[in-house]
Amino acid sequence: MRRRFTQEFKVQAVEKALSQCDDVRLEDIADDLGVGYSTLQRWIALAKKHQLETHQTGSQMTAEKRPQDWSLEERLSAIIDCGHLDEAAINEYCRNKGLYPHHIKQWKQDFAQGPTTKLAKSDSKQLKQEIKQLQKELNRKDKALAETAALLVLKKKADALWGFNEDD
Repeated sequence: MRRRFTQEFKVQAVEKALSQCDDVRLEDIADDLGVGYSTLQRWIALAKKHQLETHQTGSQMTAEKRPQDWSLEERLSAIIDCGHLDEAAINEYCRNKGLYPHHIKQWKQDFAQGPTTKLAKSDSKQLKQEIKQLQKELNRKDKALAETAALLVLKKKADALWGFNEDD
């Protein structure tokens, strides 16, 4: 039997999925909501194309960035903006920016801890390519060194056969 979801539920589900931190898996969110993983993925894709809207309000989902897409400068600016605000004002600020207060708290902790050792995917990919290139170069140089050593050994043997001394 097929279960029907309201547009409002779909919008809220997508907003919840997009507002979660990186450490929460989409599969877990789908399980919590009682929907299939592929269904939630489809709703997210529709929302990103602005094809998922509520019939009651007629408004499309906001095109705001997800919290994990905010740059470090934007995060720092949000932390500074919320630094002097009380809890109610922080909640208002977060609603306007498409955030939750726990995002501000997490970012504040991250900045307090200093630079992380966790690399971004692009940095990691770039490092892997560089490692691969350096390994190729090292292998090429090892082969050249082995060839040079073999030629030196052959030269010594040839000199010995022909009676040439190194001292001459």
